[in-house]
Amino acid sequence: MADLKNANGEIAEIVTSGFQKIEDGVVGGYKKIEAGAVGGFQKVEDWFVAKYLTHEGETVEEAKERLAAEQAAREESARAETEKRASEQAARIAAGKKIEEP
Repeated sequence: MADLKNANGEIAEIVTSGFQKIEDGVVGGYKKIEAGAVGGFQKVEDWFVAKYLTHEGETVEEAKERLAAEQAAREESARAETEKRASEQAARIAAGKKIEEP
């Protein structure tokens, strides 16, 4: 009976190590593909920024920082405009309710 338990334990270890090797291979392959895709995208992005979005004498990194700052400013402006419109709409709704009340 003890031999059966030992054999069962050995089989379990072998199967587990086999699955671990498969998992490591799949994860390693995925990470290589991901790194290649991300690296390729970054190269294309850098090329596009260098070709079309940099100002004279500006590096790609400086252009990306400038573009990010401009985008943040646009988002903040849009957020402020949205809040302004929401408050104006709430005021119009409140004024409309006052007119409807007898």
